[in-house]
Amino acid sequence: MIIVCHLRDKITSVVSRDNQRIHFDYQGTIAKGLLLLAERFPNEKIVWCHADWVQNLDLDAIQSSFHHNKMMFSYSGISSNYFQSTIGYIEESPFIKINKKVSYPSWQMTSLVGVLHASLLLSVKDKIKADSNFDYYLNSLAKLCMPLGLFCYSEPKLLQGLEKVSIPQASMYTLFRFVRQHYKKRWTLLLVLNLIIYERRFPFGAFLYAGFFKNRNKNGINLDGIAVHSSLQVVERATIDVIIPTIGRKMYLYDVLCDLRKQRHLPKNVIIVEQNPLADSVSELDYLQTEDWPFVIKHSFTHQPGACNARNIALKQVDSEWVFLADDDIRFGDDLLEKVLINIFKYGVWVLTTSCLQLKEKQEYKIISQSTIFGSGNSFLKTDILKKVAFNENFEFGYGEDTDFGLQLRNSGTDIIYFPEIRILHLKASVGGFRVKPVLQWQNEVIQPKPSPTLMLYQIMHNTEEQILGYKLVLFIKLFKNSGWKNPIQFLYLYQKRWKVSLYWAKQLSK
Repeated sequence: MIIVCHLRDKITSVVSRDNQRIHFDYQGTIAKGLLLLAERFPNEKIVWCHADWVQNLDLDAIQSSFHHNKMMFSYSGISSNYFQSTIGYIEESPFIKINKKVSYPSWQMTSLVGVLHASLLLSVKDKIKADSNFDYYLNSLAKLCMPLGLFCYSEPKLLQGLEKVSIPQASMYTLFRFVRQHYKKRWTLLLVLNLIIYERRFPFGAFLYAGFFKNRNKNGINLDGIAVHSSLQVVERATIDVIIPTIGRKMYLYDVLCDLRKQRHLPKNVIIVEQNPLADSVSELDYLQTEDWPFVIKHSFTHQPGACNARNIALKQVDSEWVFLADDDIRFGDDLLEKVLINIFKYGVWVLTTSCLQLKEKQEYKIISQSTIFGSGNSFLKTDILKKVAFNENFEFGYGEDTDFGLQLRNSGTDIIYFPEIRILHLKASVGGFRVKPVLQWQNEVIQPKPSPTLMLYQIMHNTEEQILGYKLVLFIKLFKNSGWKNPIQFLYLYQKRWKVSLYWAKQLSK
């Protein structure tokens, strides 16, 4: 482990973990200095820290938390981030609103303190400019490499006893340059519109300045050469319970059970929560008793419909080390559970989500990476996590329960890793014959809410104010474009009313 201390944009000292001074007489930029050190020590972790806080470094925590080479940590304390909340206008991802109390996935980095492996720097040395602004370089590196398989985190364990600190903040010109170099062109224009509409700011100079820079996304970065072998021991018993909520899909569920029966690594329990809202109904799943199954089937029957409620009932019955959240209309090969355990062990992850596409649907994301989404029908979780999370039944019969559950996981300090080569086929079966269309509280409103109140609930629960307002503007543009209206002022007037209705019902749901 190499520790690099810096002050006023210069490297002041370089030492080893045992505090042995390493001769390094370099007066250039910090970023270029790190690249030179990576060439000199290609098998080492490289830690950077502001000279004022080097005594607070927790090297033991770094050693244990940084469990494979394809990772990057940083921490800015409880103060704001380098780009502040303004970046939320043009990015709706969960990586913007960071929970600073836990290890949280985000590309937002800081020069205050951080760590990466030398092999990462060697992979990008000719691909990303070593900017003189060290904060800009770190954020650019993480933003470009996170979708390519680099695991990036805000990690509070880096420093001990850290109180509020003053960190560098990006100027408006720097913000626009970053957006131009790391997002599609339209987002610089949308950033201008958001600032004008919501903040009465007119950053035309910054907008024009950004036009002089080229986008960095098409620079041919490839991180496949960085091997991943996690030092974490996350698999001990390797037992798996499977959760399946079902309603009116008797034969589809039977096929799922047959796929589970064929697994090379068998599940311990299959927990089925069957729903039928008809008052006098009974279970239709006769094959649960008439056939032999190589696992224990825990079957619950309820007249209360709703996947959130059903999954919560099932979660309370899990007793294996791992749990597979499945759907009743999926298909998979006989090596699914085996592949999952192999990759959990290799990457040291606590939550794994698979590819889950419909027949003939094209797979767009092909790199193992930190996911922005969570699938409640194709994900595997360490059972210990279940003490901290549950499906929010305010989202029942609406949209957003999966995404909300994913945010609960991240805010509890657990990341969600997507494995594209582990595939599940989603049949997208038609609804069962006895499904009852739910009566939504707002369906009799004269002016119907837009967006759905459950989507609005997710927005106000998990996103920053800037993210909500940015979403509002983009949604307006999309709806107007597809509406056929010719008068944008009249459409805006109606849109504002629908937004207020949605906001009202979202607040009612939250109560």
